[in-house]
Amino acid sequence: MIHGDIINTHAYSFSVSLSALQMAEKGEHVLAVCCSNHSVHLHSRETLRLVGELQGHTAPVCGVRFSHLSPHLLFTGSADGTLRCWDIRRPGSDASQVFRSDSTHSYCSFDVSCSERVLCAGTEQVEEDSFLVFWDVRMVQDRGETGSLLGVYSESHSDDITTVKFHPRQADRLASGATDGLVNVFDLSLGGEDDALVTTCNCNSSASSLCWTGKDLDQLLCLTHDEGLHLWDVARPDSDDTLTLLSSADARPMVQLPDGASLEYFVGGTWLSDEERILLVGGSNHGELHLLDCSGRGLRFIKSLRGGHSATVRCFQWDAIGRSLLTGGEDGQLLQWKAGAEEISVGMKDSLKSISSIQLKTKAHRKQATQKGRSKLA
Repeated sequence: MIHGDIINTHAYSFSVSLSALQMAEKGEHVLAVCCSNHSVHLHSRETLRLVGELQGHTAPVCGVRFSHLSPHLLFTGSADGTLRCWDIRRPGSDASQVFRSDSTHSYCSFDVSCSERVLCAGTEQVEEDSFLVFWDVRMVQDRGETGSLLGVYSESHSDDITTVKFHPRQADRLASGATDGLVNVFDLSLGGEDDALVTTCNCNSSASSLCWTGKDLDQLLCLTHDEGLHLWDVARPDSDDTLTLLSSADARPMVQLPDGASLEYFVGGTWLSDEERILLVGGSNHGELHLLDCSGRGLRFIKSLRGGHSATVRCFQWDAIGRSLLTGGEDGQLLQWKAGAEEISVGMKDSLKSISSIQLKTKAHRKQATQKGRSKLA
């Protein structure tokens, strides 16, 4: 059963982030969704009711990240060449900080470190260059547009840097993936780019997403744009042992779905710390979702979610506090699937229920090419 508010925003959702903040004046926990019309919507986590909108980006938004230390602050990145920091207590106002690098840079990924000190963005590639750009979030001058840039890594990737992921606990540990087929792991405390690069893994395809996993968060899950899946143990990068725990150029045939259901693509994966397991979400182009368990032994089917989406799902996030799964897709719907934690954990037969939805109209995302300059990380 699906019910909830319906809002026409002329956009579909393709990235989602949660905050633990409770907005005092409204008594609601907040969910941020970046939409294809370059705006960011703020929704009540409990009801998905729209509670605010952030506008300012002039090109596709590549992601949203809530601050780890100040959950009323939200970071966004865009192909317009800016990363922005917003105070969600003042929806409708301008960004409180704007981060830029070279005027020719166009960002297609970004993340913020767990210490909240360093912000990193990955650029699109033009000619022979692509860059990882770094800022010190604490050093802000002129609304963050100058004075906070730390520098750039320019040698580690040769194509669009599609995913950047800081380690959840180690502030200096960073993973990046690109359409050049390389996934790099850096230790930023070691100095320059050559010294900081501690591991390079090859996914033999265009990397679409990265996720730190494992009990000690020392494993790296990589999904590719052509449905490949790779799981690496990067705890000891200098070891002679192989880093590969699981690898498949096309992981869809690795799991058999019931009732002849079709697994056509992967939405993404996430580490469930309470369950100590990887939850992988896949789907079909007509909206059916499939929850999978992923480990070094392979993929295991948990359950299917039906009756919600009617088109390709672009993003998801597991809400550990609310014990629910949030999904957004090209059908313009933002859905919240409610279930007990034990249902996700052990795959009981009870179906998850989609309890809320927001109706959004679709608009295709278009990549924009840019030029890039060159600099070095100090």
